[in-house]
Amino acid sequence: MSQHATSLPPTTAPAAPASSVAAAPKTPKAPTAPTTPTATELLGFVRRTAADRELIASLPLDPEGRTWVRLDGPGGSEAWLIGWPPGTGTGWHDHAESQGAFATARGTLTENALAVRLPASGWKTLELADGVDRSRRLGEGVGRAFGRHHVHEVFNDSPDTHAVSVHAYYPPLPLIRRFSRTGAVLRLEQVERPEDWQ
Repeated sequence: MSQHATSLPPTTAPAAPASSVAAAPKTPKAPTAPTTPTATELLGFVRRTAADRELIASLPLDPEGRTWVRLDGPGGSEAWLIGWPPGTGTGWHDHAESQGAFATARGTLTENALAVRLPASGWKTLELADGVDRSRRLGEGVGRAFGRHHVHEVFNDSPDTHAVSVHAYYPPLPLIRRFSRTGAVLRLEQVERPEDWQ
């Protein structure tokens, strides 16, 4: 990530002209609260970050499993740089109340998603209707944003190329629900909390 240099104020202020009248003191401005990032802003962030070749090259890659490094996301969002060895994936999951975005920085990732909103709680097994499946391939530099309750799986189906991606979520992930799927049947298998992956 780039850092911005700021110039220092001069060590002495210029003298006021002798005929000037003293100005009333300025009322200090109240600090502005950070704005909640939109899905579009998260998408812009992950695309810009995915284009940062030095950052992408700094991620330690493991040939056996996914690797990740936490990043500072915009507006208090949670962000991650993730490495995907060939053949690895997330399995079906959602991000609870968080919206998000991700972009591929290296290689190609495949996303399978459900175009349906799942109930927030009170179920273990659901039968999915026909026509809810969506699939897309995201090559280098390609990203996508998604809203709350987005259910998907992401994987690197390359037999020999390590993929790297950047992800951002707001609000920071309160939990992830993990699912298994057999045909049209989706089953809730596990609920993970932040302490499980940080």
